[in-house]
Amino acid sequence: MKTYINPNPKEWGDLSQRKTLALTDLSETVKGIFSDVQKNGDKAVSKYTHIFDGVTITDFSVSNEEMQNATTLVSEDLKNAIQEAAKNIKQFHTSQKEIATKVETTSGVYCWRENRAIETIGIYIPGGTAPLFSTVLMLAIPAQIAGCQNIILCSPPNKKGEIDSAILYAAQLTGVTSIYKIGGIQAIAALTFGTETVPKVSKLFGPGNQYVTAAKQYAQQQGIAIDMPAGPSELLVIADDTCDADFVASDLLSQAEHGEDSQVILVANSIEIIEKVKIAIGVQKAKLPRIAIIEKALENSRALVLNSIDEAIKFSNYYAPEHLILAIDDAENKLVKIENAGSVFIGNYSCESAGDYASGTNHTLPTNGFAKNYSGVSLDSFVKKITFQKITATGIQNLGKTIEIMAAAEQLEAHKNAVSIRLKKIQNGQY
Repeated sequence: MKTYINPNPKEWGDLSQRKTLALTDLSETVKGIFSDVQKNGDKAVSKYTHIFDGVTITDFSVSNEEMQNATTLVSEDLKNAIQEAAKNIKQFHTSQKEIATKVETTSGVYCWRENRAIETIGIYIPGGTAPLFSTVLMLAIPAQIAGCQNIILCSPPNKKGEIDSAILYAAQLTGVTSIYKIGGIQAIAALTFGTETVPKVSKLFGPGNQYVTAAKQYAQQQGIAIDMPAGPSELLVIADDTCDADFVASDLLSQAEHGEDSQVILVANSIEIIEKVKIAIGVQKAKLPRIAIIEKALENSRALVLNSIDEAIKFSNYYAPEHLILAIDDAENKLVKIENAGSVFIGNYSCESAGDYASGTNHTLPTNGFAKNYSGVSLDSFVKKITFQKITATGIQNLGKTIEIMAAAEQLEAHKNAVSIRLKKIQNGQY
């Protein structure tokens, strides 16, 4: 984790670079797999599952028996923890429900907006070295609250051809309707086109590595909506001399352990803080089982010393982190200056792990700078917003002249006539 002392703002672009694979390599891989799955369905999915996951599966569906077995394999402590997290996530996302407000914009003209759930959604749950059962809660709970009828889950199988038991338990708890043992690009392709086994969805959700992210972006080109281009995890911590170096180190390590392509950034207003945190990182990482992954992630991570906390916030807004921790004095009064971030954690006790699991906020967040123009997943992600208007006879008389003038100015006479014909019949007492 290299340290940079007061880098010039002109260098911020280079310091904000994430580790990425060559886009051309990703694109060709994604296109090839998508084309194969579109043409050959389950057969192609089975082939890529064997290639990438090292297991041969002929029936991708998770059976009722597998679901029941999963429940017995999850410890009572973990079940209770999942239930507590689910309760908080449900409470926070339920609070996001909107009540339609009818507005009379002109006398006799009424406008309002209502939500309608997306009928069929697909959620991708990463497996591999860290099966993210918590992501099931983050996606299926708001989908259920929104009223989505079909919640389709795909997750990569292990070498035994099974999905992690905790993932299956969380899926049962949150109302997932169908589960398939498929991972990676082939899962996204199957959800995009549909196969003999997997239904086609209208919108895709869920984090993943760069291959999954590239696949989701390609799915958009095939007419499938996505939550956001969420890729490898990242964290930026802003720290001053009121921080606890051990806390900061633990937060940085918690994100670094996600994967070798994860990135963590520490920004402080003195070199002494950086050095204390680095010492704490050295002590803590030696005791962690995923140290090899952590060290690879730290190679692509950075520590910056800037002149002030305000300048640190400017850098953070430039970087636009997925997760932002403010380990600084008077943090709440600095919130107004935060412009770009997926989720913000305020003060020394607000560890990022809380948001990952159980505080209630959603952990599916924009990465790679997309926090500049994307929001994290919320209840709104699972609904469409439809506008309505009702115009009375009085309303069309009050608004009609305005519409006629504007339509005529755009030389759209049929638009003008749609108003004129109504006004004429009202004037003649015919309607």
